[in-house]
Amino acid sequence: MRKPVLTIFYQFNPWHPSIGGIQTIIKVFIKYAPSDFVVRLVGTGKDKSQPIMKWQAAELAGREISFLPLFSLENDNIRSRIPTTLKYTAALLGRRLASDFMHFHRLEPSLAAWNWQGEKTLFIHNDIHTQMQTGGDKKAILWRRFPAAYFALERLLIPHFSQILACNTDVAQFYQQRYPSLGDRTAYIKNFFDNETFYPLSQAQRQGQRRKLALRLGLEEETSFVLFAGRLHPQKDPLLLIRAFAALNQPQTHLLIAGDGELAEAVCAEIRRWGLEKRVTMLGVLTQEELAHLHRIANVFVLSSAYEGLPLVVLEALSCGTPVVTTRCGETPKLLTADSGIVCQQRTPESIADGLRRVLLHPEDYLIASCVGTAQPYAARNVMGNVYSQMLSRFQNSLIQNASFR
Repeated sequence: MRKPVLTIFYQFNPWHPSIGGIQTIIKVFIKYAPSDFVVRLVGTGKDKSQPIMKWQAAELAGREISFLPLFSLENDNIRSRIPTTLKYTAALLGRRLASDFMHFHRLEPSLAAWNWQGEKTLFIHNDIHTQMQTGGDKKAILWRRFPAAYFALERLLIPHFSQILACNTDVAQFYQQRYPSLGDRTAYIKNFFDNETFYPLSQAQRQGQRRKLALRLGLEEETSFVLFAGRLHPQKDPLLLIRAFAALNQPQTHLLIAGDGELAEAVCAEIRRWGLEKRVTMLGVLTQEELAHLHRIANVFVLSSAYEGLPLVVLEALSCGTPVVTTRCGETPKLLTADSGIVCQQRTPESIADGLRRVLLHPEDYLIASCVGTAQPYAARNVMGNVYSQMLSRFQNSLIQNASFR
């Protein structure tokens, strides 16, 4: 029996630093793919070592894959005038890249797959409908300027998917109600993190590594660290984070910001406005290993987002034993327990600062084991085994059915 072919479509290059939970999930999905599958990734190129529009053998996370870069993209952490999704979709049009399984992590590129044969799955990572309604900068998401056009495109394309998987239970329920004829194809899927990369230290190791970081940054040994990691984008609202940290007003506390994006300059300006230059460190884009190290030694992880699905970075923080303070958005408030984090009732600087203060002053209420236990059901090996076994079963059944018709 031949091996089933899985083709994943997303606009990134997995061998170059890229901020975003979708990118990380795809890399983990590939890492844990069983040998029963042939895996292909259609992404973007970075330099001349990867010829554009040519399939090439590659290795990712110890897994052999086939990689097809559609065009070169210098920095996918910064938005360009022409949306990358539009470029990616245009580059797919007219091509024939069908396979047994096709995974799309954005709706728009599936337009090119209109007539492709095979099982198509749409992963919904954010609640686009909440995004459309959120106030603020309409440039944050281009579709917010043309909501009717997006919903028309969605109605056109979504019936072509064999599966619609959302990482947020409310979003899954919304799509089941919005498209009742597709209810049996729509389901909730747990986001998953790589527990081989994100794991905790003992309390003594944690404190020792924390002191080393403080000394390296020229800070007092007993400095407490607040960690934020993510794209500096209106969705994550890093400006609110800076205001919340200013409201916290605890001199021996230091904020670490891992990430980059279009709001980087605005964040730096906000830091200067509040006189926090010596209490905030901008780290830029980090590797997964570097980020995991920070998760293991931070006192608390903070999320100031306006909207979310289930942020992968929350699971990564918890799996490293670090409690989470978050705004009330996405799936995070449903999984956090009283001893693994705090959900802020209001998305204000004062409310977020209060949550951070409670965790920093009472670390004994948020034990490492409690945080790790909260994340454990989302460990990649636990989730991926079930996902791939179901895919393989469907593939084998389809071969049997096709053989019976001959």
